[in-house]
Parts: sequence; C-alpha cells; structure tokens
Amino acid sequence: LAHQIKEDCKKSFRVKGKLDNIEIGGVATVPMGEGDFIIALKASLRKQLKKEAGAILSIKLEEDKDFKIEMCEDLELCLSDEPELLESFLRIPKSHQNWFINWLNTAKTESTRTTRLVHIVSAMGKGQTFGEMIREGKSVKS
Repeated sequence: LAHQIKEDCKKSFRVKGKLDNIEIGGVATVPMGEGDFIIALKASLRKQLKKEAGAILSIKLEEDKDFKIEMCEDLELCLSDEPELLESFLRIPKSHQNWFINWLNTAKTESTRTTRLVHIVSAMGKGQTFGEMIREGKSVKS
C-alpha cells in the first residue's frame, strides 16, 4: 500500500484518509525496512474503530501533503529575542522541530509550559537535539 501512496520512499511520511468510516489526517507512517511501513494507532482511535485483534479494516489513504505543525507564538517570541536561537531552531529538520513543538503543546499547566519554553530556548543555545535536552533534564532531576 505504501508503494502506491509514495513510490520508492523509505522514510516516514504523513498520510490522511479513512480507516473504516473514520477520517484521519497527519498520521505518520513508520518504516519497517524493505519498503514496508506500519501506522501506529492511538488508543482513542482504536476505541473509535471498535475492532478486535485480527479484524478486517477498510483503508483508504493518501499522502498528507498539507500536514503542518505551526510554531507556537510564545516559542517564536522567546527564540526571536536572540536571532541566533531562532536560526538554530529553523536549521534543524522540520520533523525534529515538531518534537519540540509537540512537547511544548502537551504541557497541561501554564507553569509546565513556561518551564518547557525555558528548556527549549536553552537547548537551542547549546545546539542540543530533543533527545539530548530531555536526557539533560532527567539528569538534573536525579
């Protein structure tokens, strides 16, 4: 199926379409090697589908070329205080930017969001990847 959607692609890409009658969009495919891909389904989507293991699923997918994760206003403001930080952020691959943005957007409280903003700005200043930033944060807590 992946070959029909995006021929000769060996990297992850986003898809949209329908699983049974449920609309999906911006779902990432995960390469498994030899041109095969899987799609991880969140628990909420699995509940909506109401399927047991081994059940047949009707799939209609296409590449989601419109998928974008926009940079939050507060993150852009913090990074633009020092132009080299914003440049550093924009230099990393879009998929890596999305890790930072999604992590920031999943903060449940304003204080957590503020703490995460500080971590991201600091990571850009140090030239850290998302993983390096998270590991450093864990070592500080220990």
